[in-house]
Amino acid sequence: MTAEGADLWYSFVRAHRTMIREVERRLAAAELPGYAWYDVLWGLESGPGGVRRMHELADTLAIERYNLTRLVDRLEREGLVTRSRSAEDGRAAYATITKEGRALRRKMWKVYESTVAELFLGQFSADEQRVLALALDRASDAARASQGEPSA
Repeated sequence: MTAEGADLWYSFVRAHRTMIREVERRLAAAELPGYAWYDVLWGLESGPGGVRRMHELADTLAIERYNLTRLVDRLEREGLVTRSRSAEDGRAAYATITKEGRALRRKMWKVYESTVAELFLGQFSADEQRVLALALDRASDAARASQGEPSA
């Protein structure tokens, strides 16, 4: 890896980590749950009918299944998601976002979106945003392809 490549990678990782930390800080200041809750709620809400199989949700969020299970347990206790088993395949577990989960996700999104708009998107012109988005999508596609997964 060239020095420029290493610098780009480090800058990307640092920016991501720093942005998530600031999103977390602002969510806490608004007395809202942390980013991981938002991530799971969005992962469910963006699925067909607000439902995803647990393993699909884990893959969508790039989170380890055992961590996801514990998080979904907490969300279920709070009435934000429900879980069920498939009638056809008892091994298949599904999670579904509830009306309360959707409402909380929208509330959290106001904080999350304003933080990203101000501190991330606001640092790039529209052209730079398009170029960066395309480049990051290519990198994601390359990583998925190396794992034998289809592109998003």
